[in-house]
Amino acid sequence: MDESTKRDLIERYIAAYNLFDIDGMLAVLAPDVIFENYSGSELTNSANGIDEFRQLAEHAKGYFSERVQRVTSLTFTQDGATAEIDYHGRLAQDIPGGPKAGSLIELNGVSEFTFGSERISKIVDRS
Repeated sequence: MDESTKRDLIERYIAAYNLFDIDGMLAVLAPDVIFENYSGSELTNSANGIDEFRQLAEHAKGYFSERVQRVTSLTFTQDGATAEIDYHGRLAQDIPGGPKAGSLIELNGVSEFTFGSERISKIVDRS
């Protein structure tokens, strides 16, 4: 897969994410996609396969009234890409033991994308 195709898949995924468009996110993912989210070194969420990913995305969608991921740099490898991400989101509901609804969450992180069969086959988010 060439760099242009990888870039297009990532841009489509992030645009759909920012619009809360779960079907749009799924459209660029492989059926056996693997997703992992890390906060520091702790695995906080994961999904194996498109059905688990959909469930996780639907659940996460309810936590935010707005959210934006912005790629600040993108580096390509043979079978993957690494994106540095600026993220901000406004909470739609209270997080138990954490921030309250209306709070703004701002993070810098890295998303690692792996590709196969003309789709994204793995996403690892780190913040």
